[in-house]
Amino acid sequence: MAKKSGIGAGAAIGIGATAAALGAAAYIMFGPDAKKNRKVIKGWAIKMKGEIIEKLEDAKEITEPVYHQIIDTVSAKYAKIKKVDPKELELAVADAKKHWKSMMKDAKPKKKVVVKAKK
Repeated sequence: MAKKSGIGAGAAIGIGATAAALGAAAYIMFGPDAKKNRKVIKGWAIKMKGEIIEKLEDAKEITEPVYHQIIDTVSAKYAKIKKVDPKELELAVADAKKHWKSMMKDAKPKKKVVVKAKK
């Protein structure tokens, strides 16, 4: 029976988190509603989404509650900025949260990667 090495398993989790973060960014900027998203996106919204992606990359494990918590944490910072319209912020947050299922569907690896420990 082969065991996963700690380094290999950790690398797989890190790669999965990075893939999910990049998938989120790509989906927002190039997905089905990309043309509409790029037209209405504001500078602060791009920065906010960038911060969300950075936090997703740093996360050890990405689940739906973690994803939503990251979005809420980052958006709270932007809620305090005067030039950010609260209604636009609310729309940006709702838009980011609704992409969880499609983002995870796109981020799932096609094949399982098995890392065998050296004997």
